[in-house]
Amino acid sequence: MNEVVINIFLVCGGLGLFLFGMKMMSSGMELIAGDRLQGIIKRVTSNRFFAVLVGIAATIAINSSTATTIMTVSFVNSGMMNLTQAIGIIMGANVGTTFSAQLVAFRIDQFAPLFIFIGVILHIFFKKRSIKNIGYVVLGFGILFFGVTVMGEPFSDLRHNPSFYAILTTFQNPILAVLAGFLFTAIIQSSSATMALLVTLHLYGVPIPFTTSAFIILGTNIGTSMTTLISSISANRESKRAALFHIMFDVIGTTVFGTIIYIFPGILAWFQNTWAEPARQVAMFHTLYNFATMFLILPFVTQVAKLMTKIVPIKDDGADVTYEKKLIYLDEKVNFTPSIAVVNAHLELCRMGKIANENLARALDAFNNENVEKAKKVIKNEKIIDYLSHNIAVKLIEINKMALSSFEAERVGRMFQIVSDMERLGDHAENIAEYAINMDEQNIKLSGTAREELEELGMLALNVTTKAIDAYEQEDSSLLQDVRSIEKEVDVLAAEFTNNHIGRLKLATCEPRGGVIFTDMISDLERSADHANNIAFSLLTDSKKSLH
Repeated sequence: MNEVVINIFLVCGGLGLFLFGMKMMSSGMELIAGDRLQGIIKRVTSNRFFAVLVGIAATIAINSSTATTIMTVSFVNSGMMNLTQAIGIIMGANVGTTFSAQLVAFRIDQFAPLFIFIGVILHIFFKKRSIKNIGYVVLGFGILFFGVTVMGEPFSDLRHNPSFYAILTTFQNPILAVLAGFLFTAIIQSSSATMALLVTLHLYGVPIPFTTSAFIILGTNIGTSMTTLISSISANRESKRAALFHIMFDVIGTTVFGTIIYIFPGILAWFQNTWAEPARQVAMFHTLYNFATMFLILPFVTQVAKLMTKIVPIKDDGADVTYEKKLIYLDEKVNFTPSIAVVNAHLELCRMGKIANENLARALDAFNNENVEKAKKVIKNEKIIDYLSHNIAVKLIEINKMALSSFEAERVGRMFQIVSDMERLGDHAENIAEYAINMDEQNIKLSGTAREELEELGMLALNVTTKAIDAYEQEDSSLLQDVRSIEKEVDVLAAEFTNNHIGRLKLATCEPRGGVIFTDMISDLERSADHANNIAFSLLTDSKKSLH
């Protein structure tokens, strides 16, 4: 086989090893610290500088700016984070992703076999899960840099090939260089891999001009934002604004600094004079360019957030996306890492819970005001709840098969029960709607006292279900005491009103047909409160539940 073809195969294989190793590292770090990182990211304050630091730290920790930005978009989508906070994290993620190129430039690939050996020992021969996870990360680290070695050796041969050199010279045009960086990164969905390839070219003496490399880097940054854009397709408009900012951040940086280095080539000469090794020059340009772009935009974060709102305005076309019969956060369009999959499952459950709770409110309104049309709307919405219940359960089974941390595995395990509780809330709402329809069709009347009691109990039951859904969505355990207190009050009133009803039956002040509906309503409302209690207290781990 032609030697050039063999070398190209080796480069592709080395790039594949790099991507695989990076995936292993990212997955391993998510197992070790993914849930902690989620907690830190969710609790980011409006302080833009702290948000940037969190973005840098999170990206270095899991070695993936894509994972950090997609996770951020998910939190914006849920309302846990506002656009201004997300902008700070995204800027930090762009800086954090430059860390891997610096490591490649330091020639750590020479120690790759040692990392592979240590990683295998830790992952295979130790039984403790935490040590096995560390071994998995070290193994991924070794494979990643072994990929750099595999790529590098054929580059040493290809640098003397006239055809290969002719290809490189076509990218001396700045626009073509930016386009090449953009397309390659968008296709493989990893700026780290593109940068590793570029730094390796310089490490092994491939005669690619530093100017060309600089413009390729500019394009690379734009390319990596494509994954974030795709992840926001099915999300809400606030998330789309965050994804749009990610693109604009890189486009603004490329336009401003691309123009500057084109007009003032002395800037690139400074890099070449400051760092002797071409690979280090490329890595430092990548890092300093992202820092410069961040400092350029950081003072205008508030204004940028307002601009994103104007570009992607609030859409009011009368359509309620919430009630669409489809999964929104667990859509098939995006491949999720384990941590992001768990976050999005939580968001999908929150959406289902809100629909079920709103349906309960609508059912009570229909019953109290004898509104048959609203009752029919409740029954229609119940089909959406059943659809979500089934499909979320299917997705949870898939997520449960992923490499989850013990915390995430426990959380997913609890979600199966939460789906069931939310689905039962929907069933009780449907029952109440059917009572309203039956009373209208059969001309059944309740006494004034019976209606007042059902309305009081209904308001109390709706209060506890609303607090429970809010507690679960916000992961706010401070609401649990209120939920427990109201749920007990529902139980007390249910028993009291049932006794009152028996008394009215004895006095013949309530007709038997209405009495059946009355007792069934009491049962539905009491059970709704029980399911609400289950949903709220799912926030506690099994060990904490034993304390209550």
